[in-house]
Amino acid sequence: MSESTQEITADALVSAYIAMRDKKSAMEAKYQSELKSLIEQMELVESAMRDMCKTVGADSIRTPYGTIIRSIKTRYSTTDWGSLYKIIQEKDAFDLLEKRIHQGNMKIFLEDNPDIHPEGLNIDREYAVTVRRK
Repeated sequence: MSESTQEITADALVSAYIAMRDKKSAMEAKYQSELKSLIEQMELVESAMRDMCKTVGADSIRTPYGTIIRSIKTRYSTTDWGSLYKIIQEKDAFDLLEKRIHQGNMKIFLEDNPDIHPEGLNIDREYAVTVRRK
């Protein structure tokens, strides 16, 4: 640094960081509150549109502003992973599962098995900084 530039102290950096983090938290809380209210309002309108489609017996209603389309959304879940996994293995239906690695479990697995490194496994590490309030 040049003679005219003041050195920034750790105290100043931490103080500034905590102030910015507090402001960010306040902004996020306000945003979440406003977003929650908007989502609740949208859900009421969606419910009214579903009811309207049901009442008139239509899967779609065209308006000058847009079209309401009523459809069925299906989601699957299980309360018995063992049973489901057995069927997936028996039927070689591994495409029923999503391809992603559980980060915490992989970390533990690699720590417990330091001599195993699955081919194609990518590990990205970067330094992070955490600031704790005093």
